Amino acid sequence: MSDDTIRLVTLGRIFRGRWRLLAVLTVVGALAGYGTSVVFPPRYTASASVLLPGQWEERELLTQVDIATSSSVVDLAAAKLGRPDVSGEELRERVTAQAADGNIITISGTADTPARAQRLADQVAQQFVGFARRIAGGSTDPDAATGTDALRQKVVETDRRITDLAAAADPGRTVEGAQARTSLEKLRTSLEEAMTKLAEADRASDKAGMVVMDAAARPTGAAPPTRGQLIAAGALLFFLLAVVGHLVAARMNRRLRTEADIAAALGSAVLGTVDVPGEPRAHRAENRGPWARIRRLLGADTPWDVPIQQGPGDEAGMLIRYRRVCVRLRDRIPAPRRLLVVVPDGDEIARRAAGQLAAEAGSDLSPSSSSRGFPLLRVVEVSVDRPIVPDRDTESGALVVLSAGSWTAEELAGLAEACADGGHEVVGTVVADPVDARPTRPAGDPPDTGAPALAMRGHAAGGAL
Repeated sequence: MSDDTIRLVTLGRIFRGRWRLLAVLTVVGALAGYGTSVVFPPRYTASASVLLPGQWEERELLTQVDIATSSSVVDLAAAKLGRPDVSGEELRERVTAQAADGNIITISGTADTPARAQRLADQVAQQFVGFARRIAGGSTDPDAATGTDALRQKVVETDRRITDLAAAADPGRTVEGAQARTSLEKLRTSLEEAMTKLAEADRASDKAGMVVMDAAARPTGAAPPTRGQLIAAGALLFFLLAVVGHLVAARMNRRLRTEADIAAALGSAVLGTVDVPGEPRAHRAENRGPWARIRRLLGADTPWDVPIQQGPGDEAGMLIRYRRVCVRLRDRIPAPRRLLVVVPDGDEIARRAAGQLAAEAGSDLSPSSSSRGFPLLRVVEVSVDRPIVPDRDTESGALVVLSAGSWTAEELAGLAEACADGGHEVVGTVVADPVDARPTRPAGDPPDTGAPALAMRGHAAGGAL
């Protein structure tokens, strides 16, 4: 897994091996989303539209958008609303504006109730229109206090003065005629300037004629994110985090999964791979704590990244694997053929495989069962944290039985060193693989009568062999 790319089969293993854990975490995420919706109550958004008549460039529209959300406009709206519990700065965070097609500015207000959102949007739109009219009317310019009426009156008086001068002007070339014509030209220049100012005033008046097109409609639903969206987002987030966490943990996992790596860590050859049906396991006393029960309930007590193999066609075919291992052991060790079977403590798959292997070989409790020449096996469970293996007595070596994907190279190396300290040579390794279910035995195959193996703990079995 650490060197492989993420494939669909990897995700399938996660869903198959950890579906209960993923389901629980998804529910927890949904509850977290619901709690977030309680802490942050739903908000409602209402919008009002303001029409800007005339020709407007894009940059001018953006300027009007900034004016609509400025503190000058929002503070006026806050004063009209009469809500002392809401500051102007907080109210500005609830007001947005954007320019739409057709010289329309949409002003939106967000509040905790539909009615307050509606009032906020309407009030900001009205204050924006009034503020824009005051700016365009030039009330802050003392030179333009007379307004457009004064400009028009000036144009009329100038035009009359020009007419009088033209009638009184000397058509000859006298000094008085030249002065009259000079004065006439000055008056015409003044008239042109007045006309220019009047046109600018008219355009400003046109732009100041913005109106509120539609009052804000009362919202019927909460603004995103709604409570349902928060619940769905929480569930999805926790689900994805759980999947990503499994992938990261698998890539950082140093447990050995291949037979070659296991053999290299123990310094012995792998004699074979045996199948262990995936039936319910017997829970021992040390594995019955609250945390162990929760792990079993969530399905987190078994590695998900070790694929479950398909079992053989029948039970007889599955037992052939065990007997082949016994034959290889018989060929590898001299007489007397007695072996210590070392199983890592807590490896349920390996413990069941070792028990079945000892039953096939024949336990030393039943000497008559060794007529096939198979070695007599004694199963010992050894803690990988502080491995202690019983001292050698009549055994010809040690056989290590373990499941793939459960132990690191350092743990297996410590197990091999413990065997060497006890005077046992590791003659081989057997890897136990879980299968889907125990296959049915054919009707013509007699049941196996091998004696059950004797399981004992390594730290309590010293000198017992």
